[in-house]
Amino acid sequence: MTDFTGLTALVTGGASGIGRATAELLAARGAQVAVLDLDPSGVEKPLRGYVADVTDDTAVRAAVAAAVADLGGLDILVNNAGIGAQGTVEDNDDDRWHAVLDVNVLGVVRTTRAALPHLRASAHAAIVNTCSIAATAGLPQRALYSASKGAVLSLTLAMAADHVRDGVRVNCVNPGTVDTPWVGRLLDAAPDPAAERAALAARQPTGRLVTADEVAGAIAYLASPLSGATTGTALAVDGGMQGLRLRPVTR
Repeated sequence: MTDFTGLTALVTGGASGIGRATAELLAARGAQVAVLDLDPSGVEKPLRGYVADVTDDTAVRAAVAAAVADLGGLDILVNNAGIGAQGTVEDNDDDRWHAVLDVNVLGVVRTTRAALPHLRASAHAAIVNTCSIAATAGLPQRALYSASKGAVLSLTLAMAADHVRDGVRVNCVNPGTVDTPWVGRLLDAAPDPAAERAALAARQPTGRLVTADEVAGAIAYLASPLSGATTGTALAVDGGMQGLRLRPVTR
């Protein structure tokens, strides 16, 4: 497909995982793509890498301005940068709460704020936020992470309402458990990594983890001009976890 030919895109957290898969897919389908990341040193052509910490408004504005200047404009913003957290409400102190919300929620705000003047000038403007199944389903040991992603879901809907008349579509994807480096680190830290992986896979009706490429495909769908009538939507990419209620397997 070449539905992104002539378009430009900016992906935050684009040096690895979902962000990297998304940036590479958009480029393969014709877009010029810039990646914002804490460490974009591994980003290879045709992608363009820019250093940015989404908790630093000045750095975000500078990186977005540099990327837009090099790309010659901006049509698509993928707000993907994020960090995880484990535990109940008792297990993380205020500093950790502030740190996660600063990245996962305010990071979206800062990047969008810097990008909007450029997006308004596009005939095919789209924003896609990486949210999570944690925004719509109660998951154990994910209180802080769930709160941050619940905010991203609500923010997506509010942004869609605010900017639809600017010609800017805003949607989000809600992945289930994705086989990314972050999940890999969680598994490595578990007492029994193989058992933990099996448990995570089993809670998704498909019986396996979601791949980064599958989430990238959903992001590309929402970002594409072919989805020009879609805004204010949360697209689940969770192996059926949110919507399906399968009967237990009996033997």
